[in-house]
Amino acid sequence: MQFYENTIDSRLIYSGKILNLRLDEVKLPNGKTSSREIVEHPGAVAVVALNEKKEVLMVKQFRKPVEEELLEIPAGKLEKGECPEICAQRELMEETGFFAGSLRYITAFYTSPGFSSEKMYLYLARNLENKKKLADEDEFIELKVIPIEQALKKIYHGEIKDAKTISGLLLVYNILKLGKIE
Repeated sequence: MQFYENTIDSRLIYSGKILNLRLDEVKLPNGKTSSREIVEHPGAVAVVALNEKKEVLMVKQFRKPVEEELLEIPAGKLEKGECPEICAQRELMEETGFFAGSLRYITAFYTSPGFSSEKMYLYLARNLENKKKLADEDEFIELKVIPIEQALKKIYHGEIKDAKTISGLLLVYNILKLGKIE
């Protein structure tokens, strides 16, 4: 059996700089109708930047929606028409000041498909070169360099709470352990 919701009506509620919010009325597989609040997002990238000592470049920043500082891998929103790989290099430079000599696509995933269209592209950055940090004027970020094993412990101790960071670190660690990327 396939499940599908046919859109009967779609109404834009809010249009912003980062996202849009729309309200869809849908016909359910059982014939009834329901409403769906959908956050339209242009997509984003996340980067696990790993140096030669197998340390991860991470950023600590305050996140207003959850009212706390979070430890995360570098990430950011795709600009209109921007290639995810270009965005990954840009965000890595903006948030850490490092350029990746090697950038490898790992996977893409939906961050919260229950209400958002955001698709996140995950990259592994290696052969890092320290350049000038190009931070956005509204971002206040502290760079943290953490051994990957210590970062994994922070996940299990509840010190890393961000889903893209948890996913990225676990995926890259498993890839390294399996010997697929060196």
